[in-house]
Amino acid sequence: MKAGLVIYGSLDTITGGYLYDRKFVEDLRSRGHSVEVFSQTWRSYPARVLDNFSATIPRAIVNAQLDLLIEDELNHPSLFRMNRRLQKQMRVPIVSVVHHLRSSEMRPKWQNTFYRRVERDYLSTVDGFVFNSLTTKASVETLIGKSKPCVVAYPGRDNVQPDIASESVMARSVEPGPLRILFVGSLIPRKELHTLLVALGKLPKESWRLEVVGSPDHDRAYAQRIFDLIAELRLQASVTLLGSLTTAELADRYGANQVLAVPSSYEGFGIVYLEGMGFGLPALASRSGATGEIITHGQDGFLVKTGDVDAIASHVEELARDRARLAKMSLAALDRYAAHSTWSESAASITKFFEEVIGGNSFVQRSSPRS
Repeated sequence: MKAGLVIYGSLDTITGGYLYDRKFVEDLRSRGHSVEVFSQTWRSYPARVLDNFSATIPRAIVNAQLDLLIEDELNHPSLFRMNRRLQKQMRVPIVSVVHHLRSSEMRPKWQNTFYRRVERDYLSTVDGFVFNSLTTKASVETLIGKSKPCVVAYPGRDNVQPDIASESVMARSVEPGPLRILFVGSLIPRKELHTLLVALGKLPKESWRLEVVGSPDHDRAYAQRIFDLIAELRLQASVTLLGSLTTAELADRYGANQVLAVPSSYEGFGIVYLEGMGFGLPALASRSGATGEIITHGQDGFLVKTGDVDAIASHVEELARDRARLAKMSLAALDRYAAHSTWSESAASITKFFEEVIGGNSFVQRSSPRS
């Protein structure tokens, strides 16, 4: 099989979505398939929409003589009309890898109405889907129905290799001192670090410590908002900003902390919660999106309503006070992690789906390309 993958920027970008893409690309190549990456320029959303009205089509994609074109759904603003022109030039199936829909995120209704229209137009141009969760699958099917071939392949559990025994997790849970909390995510509004800081600011400063792992470069204005909020709440002594870390460095921070708190307003899956569970960290997350497919409320973590600072503060206070409860939930997190699929298993199911598409088992030939 010769496949092409359309993404923005570099495949090495440090986010969960790009990690997912890297893993299935690695699996395809390990099985002897060829994958050529076609990188589009990351620009503002309106500028990316204008890509569709360019007089030229991506000749490199057309000339590559592909058997399959794979597109990251993140690229939908550049492709919702472009795909129809590509279909006239190359009669191969197009499969979209959907991590989560932009229109599923929290923002003013008029904006999501626009994004929903663009995403619906894009989703209608592809022949099949790879979904990272049942929640993402349901979101897409709400827009376009259930008629297209698809596979649901959860992200794997083992990108950050945990090396910690249950005995160590138990001992860590009952260590005296402030509750050690870890946040892992880019400093962008959707990850809701501001909400976490406000919630922690309601608690005695001696009862908790927070480490923040994540790049401030994706949204410099929001990052500055976070710096200002820490100063405003006088949390400088309680919050440590670590920036981006290597995988090995991140593993160290998972192992050193006691709770993972990332109350994102929306997650199509939430790889970070699973990674933390591998180190025995109960997860504190928002109910929005697919977090309920990973976290069982009150067992291996807590799920709160988006933006509910009082609920976040209450759960943190409970775990800081009741270390026996923390220990029980930490062991449950280890069990949840162990029950989840590996990246090898997930990527293999994606590759199998691609092979079936190429073989015609899933791909319904277009009788006439859309104009």
